[in-house]
Amino acid sequence: MKKIMVVMGSKSDMPVAEKVEAILKEFEVPYEIEVASAHRNPPKVEAIAKREDVDIFIAIAGLSAALPGVIASHTVKPVIGVPVSGKVNLDSILSIVQMPPGIPVAAVGLDNGKNAALLAIEMLAMKYPELAGKLREYREKMR
Repeated sequence: MKKIMVVMGSKSDMPVAEKVEAILKEFEVPYEIEVASAHRNPPKVEAIAKREDVDIFIAIAGLSAALPGVIASHTVKPVIGVPVSGKVNLDSILSIVQMPPGIPVAAVGLDNGKNAALLAIEMLAMKYPELAGKLREYREKMR
């Protein structure tokens, strides 16, 4: 199974990344976490987006939240954007959901790393049936 790459715009986004990490660990899905700012280190973001050993990207970003879109511009693999709350919440949400036509980014709710991880697992479950079973069990427990 290939991995999920979790990319944060800055270390301050770690509380959201920890929500992603908890779900990925629970489902035993391989992942990696990186800090790479779309504005401060664009070459690093591009290199991450072009990695062949990644199936899905989860990009966590606040403020202008350019990171998910920048990653999406460098890959044809799925990108899930997680807007981070802050002084101007609407800015990060709109930046992720209002991508230009042709460069889609899936979006989850504000600070909702848990749903980002579950959405990534659902995508992987199309290729790995054992994950679909684990998702059914997870949802059954939620009842």
